[in-house]
Amino acid sequence: MSTENLPQSPEQPSRKPRVAVVFGGRSSEHGISVVTAGAVLRAIDRTKYEVLPIGITRDGRWALTADEPDRMAISERRTPSVEELAESSEGGVVLPVDPANREVVYAEPGSVPKALGEVDVVFPVLHGPYGEDGTLQGLLELSGVPYVGAGVLASAVGQDKEYMKRVFTSFGLKVGPYVVIRPREWQQDESAARKKIVDFAGEHGWPLFVKPARAGSSIGITKVDDLSGLDEAVAEAQRHDPKILVEAALRGREIECGVLEFEDGPRASVPAEIPPPDAHAYYDFEAKYIDSTPGLVPAPLTPEETAQVQKLAVDAFEAASCEGLVRADFFLTEDGEFVINEINTMPGFTPISMYPQMWQASGIGYAELVDRLVQAALRRPTGLR
Repeated sequence: MSTENLPQSPEQPSRKPRVAVVFGGRSSEHGISVVTAGAVLRAIDRTKYEVLPIGITRDGRWALTADEPDRMAISERRTPSVEELAESSEGGVVLPVDPANREVVYAEPGSVPKALGEVDVVFPVLHGPYGEDGTLQGLLELSGVPYVGAGVLASAVGQDKEYMKRVFTSFGLKVGPYVVIRPREWQQDESAARKKIVDFAGEHGWPLFVKPARAGSSIGITKVDDLSGLDEAVAEAQRHDPKILVEAALRGREIECGVLEFEDGPRASVPAEIPPPDAHAYYDFEAKYIDSTPGLVPAPLTPEETAQVQKLAVDAFEAASCEGLVRADFFLTEDGEFVINEINTMPGFTPISMYPQMWQASGIGYAELVDRLVQAALRRPTGLR
């Protein structure tokens, strides 16, 4: 029997993909993550996506937050917090752990849990441990929920500066001199650990940079000019991470380059240069986020230097098995050699951050950048790939 002339059921309108923007977190970069989330929420195309803001408090509670980007900005040299944005001081958001179910639930003590609907993709704008380091990515893999950015391995490698350098070296990328002090070394024989750093300084000279091995945004980093400041610098780094990294100072220009995943693979942006900030000893947290020290975009490099650093940035992206996005940071030394300092798998992502600025100069504006990252995540399956 032909069905050609029978009444047809009206087509159901397709639901817009729901994007959960997850931000805040337990690391010392909590406030910058909130600022980044505000920028993403402001830019994301609401005609194309439904948006669910989820903040993680400093003690690890997943909170339903207000969708109010204007409250997520730096004000009076102070960064915002999830606690200020949470709709409840006790309620919690729960992601599914069943790959067949992507429905997010919100629960408050003494109340019936409330279904918030399915989430199609997570945009994690978390910086530092417990978010950028593979822990959240592992949770999302177990849940079967696609997400923006690097996977478990690349996130972990990108967070731990020691193993990042080891991976880069194994792929032939040049890194600067460094030494690692693990927590057990400092706890069991502090004098021997200190001597290890002093011997390193004897070989490579002062100043040294003492930093947490698994932190970002230049938090916890101290430039140490001589032995008198070493113990204080170690203590400051250990406030953020019990494992510390000590690096020799490299004399040269600071060059950054963005990498973005396109349908046909990763491509590099025009590079940027970070000039020495006038009011700071180096490009530290306040220079980056509070005083907003401007970078030079594009960097004043020769065409050959530009092509070389773009290739190296993509090489670093591939070496660490990255996905989505990366900002690769280099030193261009006085003898004309590019030395990779680090990558960031979830770089600073406010509109004034270098990563979006480099892509703006490359022809991709902030809103399009957000859209491309979401689309790349929706194309990519979870699990082994």
